[in-house]
Amino acid sequence: MMRDVTREDDRWRCPAWVPAALLVLTVAQLAVAQWWPGIERFADKAFGARLVAYPVMMLLAPAIWWGVVRRRDASARPPYGAYALVMAPFLVDVTGNSLDLYDTVVWWDDLNHYVNWLLLLGGIGLLVTRRVEPPWAVVALVAGLGAVLAIGWELGEWYTFIRHGTELGSAYEDTLGDLTLGTLGASTAGLIVRWSRRRETGDQRSSTMMSME
Repeated sequence: MMRDVTREDDRWRCPAWVPAALLVLTVAQLAVAQWWPGIERFADKAFGARLVAYPVMMLLAPAIWWGVVRRRDASARPPYGAYALVMAPFLVDVTGNSLDLYDTVVWWDDLNHYVNWLLLLGGIGLLVTRRVEPPWAVVALVAGLGAVLAIGWELGEWYTFIRHGTELGSAYEDTLGDLTLGTLGASTAGLIVRWSRRRETGDQRSSTMMSME
């Protein structure tokens, strides 16, 4: 019996318009922040750079998937659910700035580092761990990728905002907290992806047994 390769896609399936909407909403808010004059909360937050970088990073996962997986298997269905998870943190970040949550809600930044890394690494995990064994390696891989990306993000923040800014004195403590929360979010994502893989394996075994009866 051939292995059923559609189950995982069905479990995390969503319409193509969902990641498309996430991209459009993110770019629209970035455009307003960059070109609409007189909005103080957008000042000195590098929205010109974000207007270029965020869409590129949001489209990176779909581009790699289409270049690698779709080229190998023309019948493979795009994992729009995973794309949406990867794209969602960028919309959350920009919306937080649009609503001025970073400056008005004390815990917003900390929550973002945990939840956004949970979403981001959940999507990445679904894309890259399909053939990862043994099971514990799924959690280790997703958590490790999350830690690396958290370090890269903090380096980008330091270069863009901190090194010549007014937050240099408190940057070390804040960076440690952000790295910890990001890694915890990625670790949670790894556990969820591993749970999803376990359910997928169980479903496949049940399907195989039923077909043999």
